[in-house]
Amino acid sequence: MRAGPGQIVAGRYQVTDRPGEASGPPSRIAVDTRSGVRVLLEAVELPELLVPELSGSTDFAGSRWLDPAPVLAEVAAVLAAVPEHPRLRQSFEAVAEDGAVWLAVEQPVAVRLPELLAAGPLPPYRVAELAADVAAALAAVHGAGRVHGNVLAEQVLVCEDGAALLGGLAVGVAEEALARLLGGGDPRRWGQARAGLAGNRAERWPPELLTDLGAFGPAADSWALGVLLHRVLTGRGPFAEQSQTALFAAVRSGARADSAGCGPLRPLVDRLLALDPAARPTAAEARAWLAELLAEAPEPYRVEPPAELLPVLRPRRLPVPRPRAGASVRAERPHRHAGAARRPSRLLPVLLVGGVLGAMVLAMAAVVLFAH
Repeated sequence: MRAGPGQIVAGRYQVTDRPGEASGPPSRIAVDTRSGVRVLLEAVELPELLVPELSGSTDFAGSRWLDPAPVLAEVAAVLAAVPEHPRLRQSFEAVAEDGAVWLAVEQPVAVRLPELLAAGPLPPYRVAELAADVAAALAAVHGAGRVHGNVLAEQVLVCEDGAALLGGLAVGVAEEALARLLGGGDPRRWGQARAGLAGNRAERWPPELLTDLGAFGPAADSWALGVLLHRVLTGRGPFAEQSQTALFAAVRSGARADSAGCGPLRPLVDRLLALDPAARPTAAEARAWLAELLAEAPEPYRVEPPAELLPVLRPRRLPVPRPRAGASVRAERPHRHAGAARRPSRLLPVLLVGGVLGAMVLAMAAVVLFAH
C-alpha cells in the first residue's frame, strides 16, 4: 500500500499514522488539511490491468489500474441517499488515487468492538444495547432504499458514552460495486470477485446470495446482524469458516452451531438466521424486539458484589449457661438472685417524681378552695 505517514492523499488528506488493523480493508489515519478534522482513510485497492492498452490510453500510468469511475459513482450515490444518523458512522467522500479508492470517514474517540471483547465477554443485556444501536443504523440505511452489506464486528465502534456506532458503509458499497465491475455481467465471475473481496465471513454470505447473486437486499443485513450477535455472545461464528467451501456448504444446508449460548437473545438470533430471507425480522423489527427485552431487563445490568460479612459471625441461638468448674448449677442460682435483690429498683425514680407532682396538684386545689 502507498500513502505512508506524511504523504497527502487527493491533495487534501495528510496521513499521520497507520492503525495497524489485523483485519478489514487497509486504512490510514489522516488530517483534512482544509478543515483540520481527523479522519480515517479506508482503501479499496483496484486491480492492475495486465494489458494497459486495452483501456484505450497510451499513458501507462493512467491506464495501469481498472477505471474507478463506476465505483466512485456508486459510492457517491449511496452517500447522497443515506441521511445522517447518530448511530451511523459518517462517510465524507470517495476519491481515487494511485491504484486505490480512498474513503474518508469519521474518526471519533471510540473503541472497536473486537478490542472491547478482548477484555472478556460482555453481558447479554449490554450486547442487546449495542445491537439496538446497530439495528437503528441499519434501519436508517434501509429507509433510504439502500443496503449496508458490511456489518462486521470490526465496523462497530463503542463510543465514550457507551453507544455503538456502525461504520463500513462506504467500504461495503465500494467492494460490491468493484465486484460487479469485475464480473462484467457474468454471475460466476461476479461471485468469484466478491469472494475475493468479502472473504470467509458468514456475515457477508446469506444463503440467498449463494443461489442468486442478485438477491442482495435488506434481509442480507438482518442475516449479518444475527451472525454478529451469535459471534459476540458465544465467542464463535455460527458456521464453519475455515474455508469458503466449508462456509458455503454450511450456509446452504443450515448446519450451524447451537445458539443456546446466546441467552435471552437466542429467539432473535434464531429468527435473524432463518434461511428464508422473508422470515427474518427487519432492522426496525429487531430494534423494537431489543427495546422490549431491555425494558424487562433486571436492574442493574451488572452483577452486584457480595455483601461483606461481619468480622465475627453471630450465633444462631442464645448460648446455654454452663456451670463453673467445681460448682453446681444449684449453688450458682441463689448467688445471682441475691445480687438482683440488692440492685435498686428502676421504678423508684418514677414513683418519687409522681409523688411530687401529686402533692403539687393537691396544694393548688386547696388554694383554689380557700380562695372561694
